[in-house]
Amino acid sequence: MKAFWVGLLFIAAVFVFVGMWFLLFPIILVLGILLRLAVGAAFVILSVWLLGKFILFVWGKLKK
Repeated sequence: MKAFWVGLLFIAAVFVFVGMWFLLFPIILVLGILLRLAVGAAFVILSVWLLGKFILFVWGKLKK
């Protein structure tokens, strides 16, 4: 009888975790999209900054 209750408890825990996954899936999806946008924006800002540094470096070398 003890094995039955352990098995039943395990199945109940699996159903709880599956239910939590279905509830958390939209949040995880939105966070993934926001993270992708944040990384993309950081890449664009870094690229523009590096381009400006390169232009100032070349301009400084050409002025000398």
